[in-house]
Amino acid sequence: MQMHGLTEQSPKTTYLNFEQPLPSNSTGELTQKNIDAAFKRRVRTTSYIAETKQFRVCMLNGKKTGYLGVEDGERDDGGRHIKKPRVTNIERTLIDIAVRPVYAGGVFEVLKAYRLAQEKVSVNRLAAMLQQLKFIYPYHQVIGFYLDRAGYKASLLDLLRRFPMDFDFYLEHQMKQTEYVKAWRLHVPQGF
Repeated sequence: MQMHGLTEQSPKTTYLNFEQPLPSNSTGELTQKNIDAAFKRRVRTTSYIAETKQFRVCMLNGKKTGYLGVEDGERDDGGRHIKKPRVTNIERTLIDIAVRPVYAGGVFEVLKAYRLAQEKVSVNRLAAMLQQLKFIYPYHQVIGFYLDRAGYKASLLDLLRRFPMDFDFYLEHQMKQTEYVKAWRLHVPQGF
């Protein structure tokens, strides 16, 4: 988020993702009952953390995607090529923070990031990437909601509305009081 200018915060935590060597073999059938039960529980977070008084590094073990949307960083600084760390492109970053808002500072920070990305992101590329990721859960509903709430054009929202909306879903885990957004079949924190 910081490298793409999607936060006004000065993060003190860096997340490093290492893709799992094998694809997920999750073959369980998605049901409304299973979704409801999963999102009533705490979100899983990493326990692989190294920290000092000023800084934290968290290692994540992500889904095997073939490093979809990950770019080698390099920039030209007055004739000198400076290597930067590999980072997710802006579209993949927006997907990742919608899937795990806990790593992005929460849902309010995610919404701010979607607003700050408006002039930089290709929603076409984001939708195509989301399709390639083949999530079991309907995260396209979450992403469509963020785009909608951030004020993106209706024609861009339609790219997400083309995905099936067969289930009610949740913006985040363990929400106490919620409101239901019918357009995205999404439960969100009350007053969000």
